[in-house]
Amino acid sequence: MATYLVVGLGNPGPKYQGTRHNAGFLVLDRLADEAGIAVTRKQFGGLYGEGTLDGHRLFLLKPQTFMNLSGRSVAEAVRFHKLSLDQVVVVHDELDIPFGQVKIKEGGGHGGHNGLRSMVQELAGNQFVRVRVGIDRSPGSDTAGYVLAPFPREQQLQLPLLIDRTVELLRCLLSDGLAKAMNHYNKKDLLAST
Repeated sequence: MATYLVVGLGNPGPKYQGTRHNAGFLVLDRLADEAGIAVTRKQFGGLYGEGTLDGHRLFLLKPQTFMNLSGRSVAEAVRFHKLSLDQVVVVHDELDIPFGQVKIKEGGGHGGHNGLRSMVQELAGNQFVRVRVGIDRSPGSDTAGYVLAPFPREQQLQLPLLIDRTVELLRCLLSDGLAKAMNHYNKKDLLAST
């Protein structure tokens, strides 16, 4: 049985619910529902739960530290469970990917994403797996305002399908490995009918 820490990045509190920057929270909530795991325990500076899915042991974490300090929460959980970075999967929003696409990669820079920047710093490494949920590039220069705004109505209608398919992607990643999941999902529009 493989063990993974799956982290959804976002900002806590009702003010940020449903915003683009909380895509990681939305996906993690759906994964938790499918796995029957309650992510409600206050631990590691976040909301936490553990259980099994598809024969894997999962630790699920939603840091409650605000985005730019997410790494503290994640590093605490990694140390507690004595995990290596390749057992960490982080789900986050990604400006450089169109809405409807989700790309997986291992390692790399933070691309200006404060949650990833904090994780790389606190974990003293970047070799964790990222599940990057596309939110489109900001049309103006106010990137902070853009990521903290809710999804527009048309995208809100498509979000449930996108979240469901991102959870399918996660399950493929956990069961079949990084290479197979990347081959299958990285060039795909998850909103296109299959």
